[in-house]
Amino acid sequence: MFVHIVNFWLKKGLSAEDIALFEAGVQSLADVETVDVFSVGKPAKTDRPVIDRSYDYCLLTTFEEEKGHDYYQTAPIHLEFIKNCAHLWDKVLIYDSESM
Repeated sequence: MFVHIVNFWLKKGLSAEDIALFEAGVQSLADVETVDVFSVGKPAKTDRPVIDRSYDYCLLTTFEEEKGHDYYQTAPIHLEFIKNCAHLWDKVLIYDSESM
C-alpha cells in the first residue's frame, strides 16, 4: 500500500467562500479512481508535546501501489484542484510512505 498525506496551511483571512472553495476542491480528490482510502479533516483536539496542530487541513489518501499514486498526481481532478485552489494556501507539506 502507498500512503500519501498532505497537510495544508491556508492563508490567513480567507473568506467563507474561499474556504468553501478549498473544501469542495479537496473533497473532489476522492473521485480519482486510483484512490483506495480517502480522508480529509482538521487537526484533532489532542494535545501532547509531540503533536503538530499548526496545519489547517490534513488529506490522507492510500493507493494499492505507487503506480496508482503516480496516476493521481496527473489526474485531471487533481490538476484542477491545484489550479483552482493553490492560491488559497501558504504552505503544503507532504508525507509519502509505503507499507512494509
